[in-house]
Amino acid sequence: MPHTRTGATWVGICTATLLAVALIVFMLQNTRSAEVSFLWMHGSLPLALGLLIAGVGTALLTMAVGAARITQLRRQR
Repeated sequence: MPHTRTGATWVGICTATLLAVALIVFMLQNTRSAEVSFLWMHGSLPLALGLLIAGVGTALLTMAVGAARITQLRRQR
């Protein structure tokens, strides 16, 4: 059976949906409040939300470093 873009898209959507369900379950199970301090900011927020924010921040930082590296490699050509 040949691989198609539609098939790859379907697999991607299924994977994203399963990850979203796992994230929802994680967030529902971790609703306790946690104290958070970052630089000069202090406060409390649900544990799951704090971890989600940290994960998204890490992903954004990784994407920025990757984009800088790709730009660097393209300029070398």
